Amino acid sequence: MTVMNRRAALGKLGKLGALGALAGSPLSISSAWAQATTLKISHQFPGGTVAEGDFRDRLTRMFAAEVEKRSKGALKFAIYPGSSLMKTNAQFSAMRKGALDLSLVPLSYAGGEVPEVNIGLMPGLVTSYQQGYSWKNAEVGKELTRILYDKGIVVVSWIWQAGGVASRTKPVVEPEDAKGMKIRGGSREMDLILKAAGAAVVSLPSNEIYAAMQTGAMDAALTSSTSLISFRLEEVSKALTSGRGNAYWFMFEPLMMSRAVFDKLPKEQQATILAVGADMEAFALKAAQEDDTQVAAVYQKAGAKVVDLNAATVKRWQAIARTTAWKDYSEKNENCAKLLKLAEKTL
Repeated sequence: MTVMNRRAALGKLGKLGALGALAGSPLSISSAWAQATTLKISHQFPGGTVAEGDFRDRLTRMFAAEVEKRSKGALKFAIYPGSSLMKTNAQFSAMRKGALDLSLVPLSYAGGEVPEVNIGLMPGLVTSYQQGYSWKNAEVGKELTRILYDKGIVVVSWIWQAGGVASRTKPVVEPEDAKGMKIRGGSREMDLILKAAGAAVVSLPSNEIYAAMQTGAMDAALTSSTSLISFRLEEVSKALTSGRGNAYWFMFEPLMMSRAVFDKLPKEQQATILAVGADMEAFALKAAQEDDTQVAAVYQKAGAKVVDLNAATVKRWQAIARTTAWKDYSEKNENCAKLLKLAEKTL
């Protein structure tokens, strides 16, 4: 997909989001499908189509279409992009309560509610896609899945994304580059290493970064490569530290479902949802890696200076993380300490 086509698709957010929601709403279902169950999927990213746009929105649409197909129309979906159904930070809690059916949301956003989930954006703990995706069947993944299930959340698709730093001024590469800057890290743990490096941290979801950088309320932001593109941050940036090749910022951003809603479904429908969710992971991996490369081209075209990280620099950030973020996280509770130990086995 070309950047031009992608931009055009993202520009249709309001119209397509509204049409997508309407098309999947109970009101649009014909009498022939009167017994169908319609599930709502909410996310914060720009809306598009199955073929064009932010891959996270595309994934939800592909997932919805395939589940509807395999369930022979028994399950239908209404997709609400751009936080059009509810505020970004309300989604996780709403799923736990059964007030929202599904959401594709950065897991670390719920760290204030469930401290354990901050392992999903732990600086330097995951440094490659291979390692991140290995979690699913490793002890750390099984334990995280169990904790989330106990908290009312079912993991449907494992999605990892590398990220970089967009800056209004200079590139943020080495830890000392962050000194004196106002930076968004994306999680409590990421904020801790930025503070240790001398930065002032700003906390907000990725769909609010543009406005904060545009007004000067924030100098730089760490976020996924996909968000660096989809939210047009090159328009307010003069420098980019890319996540291609090497990165210390890897976010776990799964498609999740309310356990309360999931448990009410027939067993065959539950199996269909989980099977399709697993099938989406190959697409997510490929799309995320493509965006890691594409983001550099987007920023270069906009006139920004693009810098890549090397392994030595990643290790310097990782060293700071061990004594700050990792230590702080492991001291939260027994679950956090156990998860961190299990995660370190995958390094």
